[in-house]
Formats: sequence, structure tokens, C-alpha cells
Amino acid sequence: MPDLSTTYMGIPLKNPIIVGASGLTANLASIKRLEEAGAAAIITKSLFEEQIQLERFLFDENIEKGNNRNAEMITIRPHVSYAGPAEHLMWVRETKKAVGIPVIASLNAVNPEIWLEYAKKLEDTGVDGLEFNLFASPKEPDKSASQVEDAQITLVECLKATVKIPFSLKLSYFYTNPLSIIHRFDHAGVAGFVLFNRLVEPDIDIQAEHNTIPFNLSHDTDYRLSLRYAGLLEGTVKADVCCSTGIFDGETIARNILAGAQVIQTVSGILQNGPGHIRTMVQDLEQWMVTKRYDRLSDFRGKLSRRHVSDPWAYTRAQYARLLMHPDEITNNFKTV
Repeated sequence: MPDLSTTYMGIPLKNPIIVGASGLTANLASIKRLEEAGAAAIITKSLFEEQIQLERFLFDENIEKGNNRNAEMITIRPHVSYAGPAEHLMWVRETKKAVGIPVIASLNAVNPEIWLEYAKKLEDTGVDGLEFNLFASPKEPDKSASQVEDAQITLVECLKATVKIPFSLKLSYFYTNPLSIIHRFDHAGVAGFVLFNRLVEPDIDIQAEHNTIPFNLSHDTDYRLSLRYAGLLEGTVKADVCCSTGIFDGETIARNILAGAQVIQTVSGILQNGPGHIRTMVQDLEQWMVTKRYDRLSDFRGKLSRRHVSDPWAYTRAQYARLLMHPDEITNNFKTV
């Protein structure tokens, strides 16, 4: 059988399938099932700054409960120590001890001091790597794109100076020029890029007239944006590229690797089909490689990236113009009634 082993951020993996941060990676029992099914690594469910701030608020509230007691009653107040999200950190530490596959911890913060403090705390749990979720949602219309990006570059440089283990950035696609900022991050020493973060978008219930936050799984065609940027980045950055969103089968894994991805992340496919679906994805990828006579992933990684593709328009907007000039390429994909 073909050799599916690879590396990500310098971390050895038995295959290119990583289970992304989600409810699937929120408890040890589920993580063990993913490991048994063949996952090469897992990203633990994210530690959110909101979680940190909530625990801090509850701690302050507990301390202030005795403010109106007199001096003679102070001694009955129990000692309370604030340790931040200690339970999450302890769980990550126990997860790393309990499984044999690489464990990458995920952090989602806003304030620079929280990023740095908890990046270090997560590193100290013994995980193999870190994944930082960067997403800017500016509220001020006078804040320019360059200001947002410069602040993120400064943050990444500080993170690089704070932690010693490799880390990746899970990015939004809402940049003026994603290629430019990714290259800047690459120069700052980022070890991996996850393309892209599937964001929770707000909605409105028009009957109840209130805001909602629906939970939507990805679809099996959602991989194309990540594939496009993997193809554009291949051979131009030092960091590894991990494609995410819309990856449901071994054939789609092959597509992304052909474009230049080092590994992939999947969540929705496992939520829909169960942990055992990882075995199916592995088998499908192996079978495709056998059919194509590839012995290892490196034999075809990046084969159809922008650097190597024969079609000069494959990764550019001009592809749209070509389709308009040749409408038969569109109509041939649909059955006539």
C-alpha cells in the first residue's frame, strides 16, 4: 500500500488527516475514538478569551460577596484563588498523556496580553504544537486594513518570541490580499497556515424578530477556496499549508495535495458520518494513489499548483472570462430537459 506519512510544522504524521478543533475534540473519549479510526493528529477544542474573562468575572464576583460583612466575619470567608481556565489546561495536559497521536492546542483570543499568557500556558501542557485563530472584526470605519494587518504581524512576532514549539495560524479569508499577509506571516516565522477558518455568521429570526447564531456544517464543494490558495502559495512560503472546510472524502484530500497542501483538516465529514469515516477517507486516498501509481504523497504534492499547472488561467479570475467566451464549458456540465 502507498505510504501516507507526512509532516506538519515539523511534526511527523502517519497520514495527512487532522481533525479540527470542534466538539469532536472536546473530550478524551471522543478523541480516543478519532485516534482509533486513524486520525493522524487532533486540534483540541479552542480555549476562548471569553472563557478566560468569564472565569475571571466569576472569581471577582465571589470575592465581592463578603464586602458588606463586618471585620469579625471576614475570617469565615473561604480562600479563593484565580487560576484562569485551569480546567481546560488540565484537560489538554491529560489528553496529551492519554493518546499516541500528536495533539495541537487551539487558542482564540483578542487582547495581546491574553494571547501571550495563554499561548505559554498551553505550551507548558506538553502539546506538540499550537494553532492560533486570527480573525479581525473591526468596529471602527476609520481603521484601515494596514492597521489591522500590522497589529497582527506584531502579535505574531511576539508569539514567536514567547513560545518555542511550532504554531500555525488559522486564518480568515477577509483580507484585502490574503497572499500578501500570508507572506508577511511566513517571514515572521509561522510554521503553518490553515486555510480557512469557517466563521459563525449571524442571522435573524424574522418571526421572533431576534438575532440568531445558526450552526451550519460545511458542504462538499466548500473546499475550492482553500484549494485555490494552496495552489497559489505552493513553493512560495516556507510554512506548511493545511486546507480546511468541505473535505469529506479521500478524493478531495488528493485534490488539495495536488494543489500543494501538506495536510488537511476535517470536521463536518466526521460529524455527519462518525469517526469511522476517517478509515474510509484513508482507504479512498490509498486506492486513488494505487490507481495513479503514486508511492507517497510527495510524488504528487503540488503537481497542479500554479507553478506547475499547464493552464495559465487555472488560479486566476481570468478563468471566469474564459467561461463567458466559451459557454459550452458551462452548459456541458448540466443536463438539458
